[in-house]
Amino acid sequence: MDTIDRQLLALLQENCRLSYNELGKQVGLSVSAVNERLKKMQATGIIRGNVALVSPHAVGLDLCAFVQVLTDRPKNEPAVINRIREMREVLECHHITGEFSYLLKIRTRNTEHFETLVQQIKSLPGVTRTYTLVVLSSPKETTVMPLYDREPQANA
Repeated sequence: MDTIDRQLLALLQENCRLSYNELGKQVGLSVSAVNERLKKMQATGIIRGNVALVSPHAVGLDLCAFVQVLTDRPKNEPAVINRIREMREVLECHHITGEFSYLLKIRTRNTEHFETLVQQIKSLPGVTRTYTLVVLSSPKETTVMPLYDREPQANA
């Protein structure tokens, strides 16, 4: 990935509806060159998809919480993860260091809906404990990845 690829990614992260013509003008490439670069980035998994960013509150998902999940044994984790992947309210699942095994980002309609979901998670075979943090407000929440002109130095 070179500087132009990073410029294209930065532009698309801000507005994925830009035409190839507009992208090309901004980075100094032809439409076909932009098309080729974007196809390569999609084929290699650098670009994973194009999505609409939906306001959670506009669709009634007013409660956001982070739930830490502790599993008892590594052999039980695949079943837990498979079930968590099926839960639409779980937006993110991260395997983490520390006292807990996983960190989940969850959005639900209200506390009643959230309580039901947490009970489902707690009842999964292999889950021994959960710890919940309810979000009061989100001063920053973004999907934009920081892009750098070159690879970070190992000694930097």
